[in-house]
Amino acid sequence: MAVAVRDNAFGGMGVRFGLMSNQQKLGLMFGIAAIIALLAGSWMWSQTPDYRVLYGGMSDRDGGAVIASLQQMNIPYKMADGGGAILVPSGQVYEVRLRLASQGLPKGNVTGFELMDGQKLGMSQFQEQVNYQRALEGEITRSIQSLSAVQGARVHLAIPRQTVFVREQQKPSASVLLSLYPGKALDPSQVSGIVHLISSSVPNLPVNNVTIVDQSGNMLSAAGDGSRGRSGLDPSQLDYLHEVEQSYVKRIEAILAPILGKDNVKAQVAADLDFSTIEQTAETFKPNPVPNDAAIRSQQVNETMGDAAKTPSGVPGALSNQPPGAASAPISASGAPAGGTGISAGNSGPGAHKESTTNFEVDKTIQHIKQPVGAIKRLSVAVVVNNRKAAGKDAKGGGKPLPAAEVAQLQNLVKQAMGFNQVRGDSLNIVNAAFSEGELVEVPASPIWKDPETLALAKELGKNLIIAALLFYLVFGIIRPILKDVAQSVHTAQDKAQQDEADIDEGGVVHKISHEAAERAAQAANYEENLKAAKELAKQDPRVVASVVKDWVDGE
Repeated sequence: MAVAVRDNAFGGMGVRFGLMSNQQKLGLMFGIAAIIALLAGSWMWSQTPDYRVLYGGMSDRDGGAVIASLQQMNIPYKMADGGGAILVPSGQVYEVRLRLASQGLPKGNVTGFELMDGQKLGMSQFQEQVNYQRALEGEITRSIQSLSAVQGARVHLAIPRQTVFVREQQKPSASVLLSLYPGKALDPSQVSGIVHLISSSVPNLPVNNVTIVDQSGNMLSAAGDGSRGRSGLDPSQLDYLHEVEQSYVKRIEAILAPILGKDNVKAQVAADLDFSTIEQTAETFKPNPVPNDAAIRSQQVNETMGDAAKTPSGVPGALSNQPPGAASAPISASGAPAGGTGISAGNSGPGAHKESTTNFEVDKTIQHIKQPVGAIKRLSVAVVVNNRKAAGKDAKGGGKPLPAAEVAQLQNLVKQAMGFNQVRGDSLNIVNAAFSEGELVEVPASPIWKDPETLALAKELGKNLIIAALLFYLVFGIIRPILKDVAQSVHTAQDKAQQDEADIDEGGVVHKISHEAAERAAQAANYEENLKAAKELAKQDPRVVASVVKDWVDGE
């Protein structure tokens, strides 16, 4: 039974397809082919990944190494920009970058000290010096390119030839060209760091001889001083100045906030700091002191006692030529002048001689003064105090001003908090005014069409909607009308056949053979079967065939 039903269905489809006109057949075939192609294309489109740039602007050498590595890892890729950019599926971009970075790819066009590995025998000293300079430039370039904001860098070193004459020695210099990423910028501290990095990498390279320029030709390092900005202060000094000012601001607001409220006081401090380094060495001598008050360093007294009338006596020889006894030099002696150096002769007798020498300490003062860097030269403080808010019905107004006595008390508090010094020229100004409350401005939310996740979802939905719309059009716009026309034509043909059978019945007897032959013709699956069924029908019941042919002729 199942086989018979299946043959009946296929036979019906064959009859319907045979009853179609050539235009309807072509339209049906075109619709079916379009549906199959659309389904296949949709499946391939959904399976095709979205490609993103892995690396761009690479050299041919790095590009070949990256492609070879991608082929080994079985990762699909595409080429763009004439081979300058490599694209991989968007879901694997970061993973592939990390895996390539572990292999040291891309290496870039910069060559470092590996240039010294290929030294040849017989190379001249000049060539060795040039290779060393190129290798040093490459290593410095790699270090600079490791910064997050730097896309590329070029370093040029000017290293003079060494000489044994001190007067003819010249300091090396360096010039750097930086290519920054779009939207990126370097602050003064980063520029200063690059300058000191280069200065520390090259022997005897002073900081002032380093020049840094960006890709637009803007001077990043100040002319003549690679570590100082336009204000004459380096970043560390500017940071220290900002810290000092903020410290005083916090002091003032902290002491006034409990009295007035946290949001009712605002303070600003401008500090003038002295960053000059001063060292002084002074050596002073006081006038000659009074002898009695001065410290004696040393004193010597020589005294000789003798008799002028005494003549030499005794036996000449060694015993009579003995040296005089040891002279004593007491610290003080009678008859010596007080202070200074003096020589005096006593009246002990004829031939007596006395000599006294006194040395006093010289009063000398040596001072070595080194002033601290960053000393405060002057402070300028401005404080704004809000009016006292009223309670009750007047709460919405500007409030009441503070009394003069209370403002004076606040001024004294601020002076104590800031360490007010009138001698150095500090200034303080306190103003009492009503604070104006700014209107709340609602920040507009980011448009939904700018959200990356929304864009990805909309892209996926749009893809599916396009596929669904094409399928809907093919099914309901092309195939369904064709099938409807075919079904209507088949139904009309069956009605005519039944009417003809009813008309040709004789004496109320239905020709079952003709009906069975018509069913067999309807169940035929191809042209040969239909033709064979038609021949049998013509042999068995020629009147039915003649009636069908007559209807065809009348219809045309």
